[in-house]
Amino acid sequence: MSETTETVSRPVQTFLPHRAGLPRLSTYFVTLWRRRHFAIELSRASMRAAHTNTFFGQFWLVISPALNAVVYFLLVNIIRGGNSGPDFFLHLLAGLFAFNFISATMSAGANSVVSGGSLVLNTAFPLLLLPWSALRTAFFRFLPSLIILLAFFSYFAFIGPHPVACDAAGACVELNTVHFSPVQLMAIPAFMLIFVFAAGLAALMATVQVYFRDTTQFLPYATRIWLYLSPVLYYADQLQPWMLKLEYFNPLFPMLGIWTDTLARGIMPPMSWWLGSAAWAFGTLLIGTFYFISREREFAVRI
Repeated sequence: MSETTETVSRPVQTFLPHRAGLPRLSTYFVTLWRRRHFAIELSRASMRAAHTNTFFGQFWLVISPALNAVVYFLLVNIIRGGNSGPDFFLHLLAGLFAFNFISATMSAGANSVVSGGSLVLNTAFPLLLLPWSALRTAFFRFLPSLIILLAFFSYFAFIGPHPVACDAAGACVELNTVHFSPVQLMAIPAFMLIFVFAAGLAALMATVQVYFRDTTQFLPYATRIWLYLSPVLYYADQLQPWMLKLEYFNPLFPMLGIWTDTLARGIMPPMSWWLGSAAWAFGTLLIGTFYFISREREFAVRI
């Protein structure tokens, strides 16, 4: 009796070494758009885990930077001799809210790929969804702060105390430096530039964190220094001419400058600030996005 042996053919998957490079971009971005709901649900899950979808969770997101603004206002007001008015407080509040959005996007974006290691290893999808999911989370955590900003603005514009100017004859006139203006609508495109810049930073920081795991340890110190170098604790037009030349290398100088000037002061910034902000925003988006995509195939090996 002869025994027959059947050969079962099974598919064999071979992994070959490759160089880092860009995939077919048209296919990649089509897949990215089709999987956008995955990023949305991942962001919602992150917000639920952090309790930011509850009342007290959102209240803390707002009250924390507001308290920081009060502390910074008191310190800066003492340094400036007590002559800082409500317009400067609104500038400080708007600047801190926007800066915290950028800082939160950088921090969450840096951890997005490393913390999602199980997804990277077991699921095939465009990994750019991970840092952009962190971007969406930071944006929705930023939105409640606008309510507080509007509340303070309305109070100072209609109810709160107004500075008084007196001439040599003793006649005093009440000055209302806080008022609503059509120029404040330009804060919308100003924040869009900040959003685009943050999207590029999220992808860039996510890539750097995969290769250098100490990036998140360094980020808090880097962002604190960046805060002091940006026009948040002072007006952008208060710098000396020689300092303005150095600020051209700071992307947040024109971005936060146009954001706070249009929103808090109702002043239209110069066109050079708009052009500089657009160059920094879209340049960072292109560099961060394509650098992330070019290294994406190596992430599973390095996590």
